[in-house]
Amino acid sequence: MSKLAEFKALEAQLAAQLKQLDHLKNDGELKREIEFEEKLRALLAEYGFSLKNIISILDPQARTSVAVAVSVPQGQRRKRQLKVYKNPETGEVVETKGGNHKVLKVWKEKYGAETVEGWLQ
Repeated sequence: MSKLAEFKALEAQLAAQLKQLDHLKNDGELKREIEFEEKLRALLAEYGFSLKNIISILDPQARTSVAVAVSVPQGQRRKRQLKVYKNPETGEVVETKGGNHKVLKVWKEKYGAETVEGWLQ
């Protein structure tokens, strides 16, 4: 591609992006989101809170799941949780800590992965 063709292509892309930016500037929903963010940050500053404080207030489990992930010493893997699948047609139960189970693979081939994941107890 010649330099002139490359220049014109980039110029066209820039014009399209400027048009899109102008469209976004006039979008009422974007203005509402910006206003909300500004008011939220001002409120956080007024009370001396951070976003992490708000997350821990609104979703206490989010903080514990992060703490558990951090508490595992480096070089060691976190133990996998035991998963129990129950086939509703046969009543057969499979307990596994990973997805590489022989019976589970057969079920996923026969019924589909999404269906089998729905059998998780």
